[in-house]
Amino acid sequence: MSIVAAAGLQKSYGDVAALDGFDLNVGAGQIVGLIGPNGSGKTTALKAILGLTRLDQGELDVLGRNPVQQRADLMRHVAYIADTGILPKWMRVCDLLDYVDRVHPGFDIEVAKAQLAKTNIHLKKKIRVLSKGMHVQMHLALVLAIEAQLLVLDEPTLGLDILYRQQFYDGVLNDYFTQQRSILVTTHEVREIEHILTHVVFIHRGQACLALPMQAIEEEFTKLVVAGAKTLPASPLFQRTSLAGQEAIFRGVPRDQLAQFGEVSTPNLAELFVAVVEGSNG
Repeated sequence: MSIVAAAGLQKSYGDVAALDGFDLNVGAGQIVGLIGPNGSGKTTALKAILGLTRLDQGELDVLGRNPVQQRADLMRHVAYIADTGILPKWMRVCDLLDYVDRVHPGFDIEVAKAQLAKTNIHLKKKIRVLSKGMHVQMHLALVLAIEAQLLVLDEPTLGLDILYRQQFYDGVLNDYFTQQRSILVTTHEVREIEHILTHVVFIHRGQACLALPMQAIEEEFTKLVVAGAKTLPASPLFQRTSLAGQEAIFRGVPRDQLAQFGEVSTPNLAELFVAVVEGSNG
């Protein structure tokens, strides 16, 4: 079952193409990382999925709905945490919980209170006195209390220290994710999320330049490090010189063929993104 099915998405702002034939599929029970640099089209893609922007062209289905035409109904089943989430600072925590309980039919206030009980956030506190880390914890408590099929995270831990970031993703995995729910996440802290992803999509210049299950990365890509001045095998996808020697990333080359030249391993997502983008530019 497809939670998000996007094909050939096009969106331009003036003469700038934010999306240029972008494709994306998110299935039930998948955690998909949408990885790309600033200006690659990530935010535009998320806004389209959430019904916040109208596309110029393309087909987009989210939970069987048109995100723009059926946005009110869609958002009953989708939860969203942005990098610049803003809570009403004049409210107390308990008042905000009561408000959301009244306006969102899928919200369970007792679940939210149970989540907040794991933090240092007291129900009588004014939201304006909460730290940035507490704001993110508050957002997470609200989202986890909504019976949503899709959770969209856009740089959710931006500006947080490493402890809060780890706690956030632990909470998402342990208290939200199930085989019936899906997560679509973007972040610049790629190394922090690659271990939780089931699938990854690289976006560059408004196009998906790679879309794979995480388990397929080890099967398709190999990193080779050759010490000293030894010659690299021909036709790597990407190569560079580092303190370790010559580094190269190959696609579709058996590891036993590469092992005779040096040390082989699986590239991390950051390394792989650079290789795929630089390889496509070459």
